[in-house]
Parts: sequence; structure tokens; C-alpha cells
Amino acid sequence: MSDVSAPEDISARIPPWVPKETYSYLAHTEGGTSLRALARNAGVHASTILRQVRSIEARREDVLVDLLLQRWGRRVQTEGCQTRPDADEDLSGEQLKREACRVLGHLTDPGAVLAVVADMEKAVIVIENADGDTTRRATLDRTVAEALAFKRWIACDTPGKVLKYRITATGRAALGKILAQTEMRALERSTGQVMGLHEDQSAFHHDRDRDDVHGKDAPLRRQARFQSTETPLALLARRRDKDGNRFLGQDLVAVGERMHEDFVLTGLSHRRDETWDQFLCRAQDAPPDSPQARRAQDRLVGALRDLGPGLGDAVLRCCCCLEGLELTEKRMGWSARSGKIVLRIALQRLKRHYAALGDDGALVG
Repeated sequence: MSDVSAPEDISARIPPWVPKETYSYLAHTEGGTSLRALARNAGVHASTILRQVRSIEARREDVLVDLLLQRWGRRVQTEGCQTRPDADEDLSGEQLKREACRVLGHLTDPGAVLAVVADMEKAVIVIENADGDTTRRATLDRTVAEALAFKRWIACDTPGKVLKYRITATGRAALGKILAQTEMRALERSTGQVMGLHEDQSAFHHDRDRDDVHGKDAPLRRQARFQSTETPLALLARRRDKDGNRFLGQDLVAVGERMHEDFVLTGLSHRRDETWDQFLCRAQDAPPDSPQARRAQDRLVGALRDLGPGLGDAVLRCCCCLEGLELTEKRMGWSARSGKIVLRIALQRLKRHYAALGDDGALVG
């Protein structure tokens, strides 16, 4: 056994993006450190460390996660923190973001899967057609697939000799965040200034005032119809970049209108602290009272599920409830001025979703 006795020793041997709970797991299972010693070092109860260890151990049923933990385990058992066999296989945080942006972007396409064989060094992304044919889209190192699986951004739904992974809701949210950060940095580099909204947001202050009066669970009041002069989309549509191009094109404003139209037809409301998935659960428990409302609710729920958390929260708040961007950023815990980037990415994906619906996704009014 190694002389590794604390999670801090483990941190020198595995990538910095790995959750700290993994340090305790490896220190216990590979380094031989007792649960009580780990608990004393972390200042928590031993049962907390035990839950962390059991949680990660259960994840070893995933072949890619198991392979990754095996490699890290060999490092822990190697004497001397400076000795790191196969360290060249590690991904830095920036490398992981770049690879995730590329790979997860492909996996958002309909029918896209990541196929990998455990003893192969490469994985492939293919599109599975309805007739059973496949089209190759991209290749990647297996170590990248292992990292994505460990981050829970992809999950295996077809075990066997050839493992097939699909993007998860967590992966969609992570992709949206990475794209927003990347685009924000690019905009700031190109303009030489911090990008953000400069229009007056006072039109949306009534949301905050109403919450203070009626409590945090009070539903947000909805407009009877989409009033383009009062919405976050209208503000963004008026913004232009340094080349004079609009931040939001009319096509993206149109899909926001379509989303709002369906929301109005359902007769549903949205509470201040209600997340994307909580709203979906409540919507399913509230059957519509007319065929028209039922069709609208099916379209609304389908679109939100396709967007996933993060992107779904953005359109639910800004398009459906007409909540201001600054208020959305505050409630979602996003960094300042990032909401407009997340919303644009969400509208781009929503446009593709509605395009797949054809005429069934058209506005009613």
C-alpha cells in the first residue's frame, strides 16, 4: 500500500477538475486511509465520508468511469507524489471544456450516440437513422469519453461489448454554460470592453415588487398576449454588435413568441423559485381543460424537455413569464451579463426544435 494518508496527497496525482469527494474515495480504497481519519481531516462525520465512498463506488458499474478510477488508483499506489504514470492522458480544465463543447455539441443532434469499446483507445460519435444505418460524425480519445462520463455529462443506455452513450440533462446544461462563457469572452476580446445590457430594465421591476407583496411562491403574472415592446427579447433585438448586426434576429424572436403563445394557452403559471424540472412536474399534474390547451401544453413540455435545465430555465422565465434578464441572472445564480448569452443559445436550440415539429409548432393566433 502507498503511504498516501490524506486527500491533499491525492490532488497532486489527478486532474484539478475532479470533485474533492473523489480524493477521499481514492485515499480510502487505494491509499488505505481509514474513514475516521478522513473525516477528522475534513472536519465532518465519518458517515459523510462513507456516503461519498459508497456513491463513487456505485458509479464503477459504468465501464468508462471504472477505467478512469483504475488509472487514478494506480497513481495513488505509486510511491512519491511526483511520480505520475500515464499523466499525459490527463485533460486540463480548459481542454475538458474544449472537448466537451465539441463532443456534446454533436451529441445534441437527434439520434446521436457516442460508441466506445472498452479495449479501444478511440471512441466515435455516430448518428443512428430510423432504418438502422449509422453515419460517423466525429472521433475522440477514450480518455475524453471517460472524463465526460465521470462528469455525468453522458450516460450509457446500451451496455454490452459496444457501449453507447447519450448526452444527459446535466450535459446539456454544462454545454450551455460553456458556450455562454466562450461567447462572452470572445465578445469581450473583440470589443475590448465588458459586454452587457445597457437598456433600462425598469419595465420588469414589477416582478420583484409583486414577489415582495405576495410572497416568494406567488405566481408571476402573465401578459395576455406577447407584447414585443415590453419583453427581454425586444430589448435584445434592438442591441447591435460592432458590425451593426442585431444580437437577436427576427427568427429567434419568433420562436420566443411561439413559446410564449403556448404558455398562455396552457393557462399555467410559474412561481418565482420554481426550477425547470419542478415546473414540468407540476404541469404534468395539471391536465388541460380543452383540446387546444392540451396540444399547447404538449408542445410546451416537449420544448422544455428538449432544452433541459439552464436553457429551459432561461426561456421559461424570459419568454414565457417575461421576466427581466437581470432578475433571471440573480435568481438562477448566473454571473452578471451572462443571461443574454444563455437566452440566445436557448432560442437557437428552440428554433431547431420547432423546425422539427413543422406546421404543428406554428402559432395559433
